Amino acid sequence: MKTFTQKPAEVDKKWVVIDATDLVVGRLATIVANILRGKHKATYTPHVDDGDNVVIINAEKAVLTGKKYTDKKYYWHTGYPGGIKERTARQILEGRFPERVIEKAVERMVPRGPLGRRQMKNLRVYAGSEHPHEAQQPTVLDVASLNPKNKRSA
Repeated sequence: MKTFTQKPAEVDKKWVVIDATDLVVGRLATIVANILRGKHKATYTPHVDDGDNVVIINAEKAVLTGKKYTDKKYYWHTGYPGGIKERTARQILEGRFPERVIEKAVERMVPRGPLGRRQMKNLRVYAGSEHPHEAQQPTVLDVASLNPKNKRSA
């Protein structure tokens, strides 16, 4: 019996929409990362982008557990000496682009490299409940019903 290897031309990509209202960010990110990589499919091939397209809506309503909302810091460097900057999760979620918290969480669960960057392009995150991907007829994935720990009431 030969080992099955999927070719990039044989990939069948579906669209999935997830409502992030009251969902725990880390638990949501692991589920989304597995869908983006294609690990939920029987045809999973590690070196091929065979994951599905994921649309996340209501990203501003996602919750962090414990004291992460006030204590978790996101760092970046400007490239200049002494140019390290930081922002808390609260500042980002209450700011202009609250969807970046979920994007960063998923990005850090996808492998780094060309394939990981290609798979991250299949993720679309929106702060509100509107998204322009209705023409793709996405299926709704209810993450809250998969495990009771996935949902928290803030």
